Amino acid sequence: MRLVTRDREATGERILAAAAELFAEHGYDQVTVRMIASAAGANVALVNRYFGSKANLFATVLITASTVTAAIEGDPAEMPSRLAEHVAHRLRTGASEPLVRMLDRAGTSPEIRAVLAARVETGLVDAISARLPGPQARERALLATVIILGAGSLRRLLGPEGLHDADLTVLEARLETAFRACLAPAGG
Repeated sequence: MRLVTRDREATGERILAAAAELFAEHGYDQVTVRMIASAAGANVALVNRYFGSKANLFATVLITASTVTAAIEGDPAEMPSRLAEHVAHRLRTGASEPLVRMLDRAGTSPEIRAVLAARVETGLVDAISARLPGPQARERALLATVIILGAGSLRRLLGPEGLHDADLTVLEARLETAFRACLAPAGG
């Protein structure tokens, strides 16, 4: 029984990894369950059995794809520094946040837009605001989310060369100042 459980977990992980790569590269509308199954070395029926539908699989990928979670978690006082480091690294190196790539390529499906909105709400806005003391935590979290998502869009527009030569220390310091301003309570 233990081997079956591990095999099931490994298959689920292969499906998620294949879906994440394909959704980030081609967008929700262009990816089929057949493409995902092929890339994962599984069959379509197995993908559907594990995740129910392409939309459910997409939602699951969104939950697992973001790398910003580590920057949000931890001591709230140090969150601006961690977020600045995360965003500076992505801007300077051209590393791409899978969540942001999927947001950009999600297509026009209202169902998927709703899934994306929910993921941004829970994965960024709610996660950040839950760690902020004081009033208007949601408003402050939304401002930080603007920087996080906007940085990804800017990097994609300008390419990795845009800030590739920027001094990482200066870039992080400037972003930290912006995050501290966004996340601090009014008058704080």
